Amino acid sequence: MALKNIKIGTRGSQLALYQAETVKATIEGKFPEISAEIVIIHSKGDKILDVALSKIGDKGLFTKELEEVMFRGEIDMAVHSLKDLPTTLPEGLKIGGVLPRGEVRDALVSIKGLTLKDLTPDMKIATSSLRRKAQLLKINPEFNIVDIRGNVNTRLRKMEEGYCDAMMMAATGLQRIGLDKYITEVLNTKDILPAVSQGAIAMETKIGDANVDEIVAAITHDLTFKTTNAERIFLRKLEGGCQIPIGCFSEIEGENVTMSGFMAYVDGTNILENSITGKLADADKIASKLADYFIANGSVKLLERIRNYNTN
Repeated sequence: MALKNIKIGTRGSQLALYQAETVKATIEGKFPEISAEIVIIHSKGDKILDVALSKIGDKGLFTKELEEVMFRGEIDMAVHSLKDLPTTLPEGLKIGGVLPRGEVRDALVSIKGLTLKDLTPDMKIATSSLRRKAQLLKINPEFNIVDIRGNVNTRLRKMEEGYCDAMMMAATGLQRIGLDKYITEVLNTKDILPAVSQGAIAMETKIGDANVDEIVAAITHDLTFKTTNAERIFLRKLEGGCQIPIGCFSEIEGENVTMSGFMAYVDGTNILENSITGKLADADKIASKLADYFIANGSVKLLERIRNYNTN
């Protein structure tokens, strides 16, 4: 191994730093002769906190600055929550690998101890995700959903100040930074389908960098890589993004995988849902077949309506 130092780019939030530190520790554990250094870069998504995510676009919102620094050779890889990465990356870049997937499900957070069955229309439920909003409104069209921005700690502070009665967030993010005590319920995937590749930590790298490829391959969790890649195929074929109400989840049983998908309009209507089971080895084909079902049942027109909503 010729490489003795590797620079890992990351955003500066507590969760992003945790993920980068995890990659650093994993690399140094596998390759004691290599020193890994963390480089913090601030993204556009971190700087614009007074506008809903759906209104400012999602393609590269949390990743563009990291990618630019990588192209300049100032970092060797960028570490992300895989769910934040667009399904089509800039030319010359790739998802080099992923660490073992954490908790994939969403969680309800409430300082009042509320669970999903406790929520009523007179309560404020906060989320920055149109996917979560649509699925909550599918459960009860009368729910009062409010937008919330900021990192995990900022959102918790806002809730404590009375901004909302409950929030919906990714459970894994809270668990990874030791704030899972705020979770009042980890939500069943039958009620709330997670985001595509939720719970996975990704390492984005430059194509053709053999030294970095060798390191990343050695620490990549193959099963996570296979299932999250399949979920991203589903999303890419539907031409969706992280601010489109689309969910996808891969449930593995032995050599089989069941891939479930969800899509709806922002208000929880016009729901498209389906699940397909097959061999894990055929996960990519299952993902493509699942997307074909959605396309055949009106996803293109639905997506156009959603994008019109996002631009208004």
